[in-house]
Amino acid sequence: MADRLTQLQDAVNSLADQFCNAIGVLQQCGPPASFSNIQTAINKDQPANPTEEYAQLFAALIARTAKDIDVLIDSLPSEESTAALQAASLYRLEEENHEAAARLEEVVFRGDMLLEKIQSALADIAQSQLKTRSGTHSQPLPDS
Repeated sequence: MADRLTQLQDAVNSLADQFCNAIGVLQQCGPPASFSNIQTAINKDQPANPTEEYAQLFAALIARTAKDIDVLIDSLPSEESTAALQAASLYRLEEENHEAAARLEEVVFRGDMLLEKIQSALADIAQSQLKTRSGTHSQPLPDS
């Protein structure tokens, strides 16, 4: 994944492409202007072009890209973010990380203790079942 500055540069390049494409399409599809009452048969016979649809399409693309650029700019670090503030933030994050690691170790320890208890209980149950089974087979049958 690219860093924010690269994403911002890509978005600006995309916006420039959209502006160029919009101008090119609008020039291609736009109706010709008349010059001092000179009309030609070609101008009269041209069909209506969907310039309004193109204008709306390019306006939407340009607006969305501009909004993306604003979001990327807002996500950049501010000028108030000095090295000392960044170091303090990193220190705070590191402390939170250590606290979370300690909590995780405690939970893992309690889980291991619980697992040992469960395994011990299962072993006791298995031994009881073996004793019960071996006891029923070894008892003599009563005489009738």
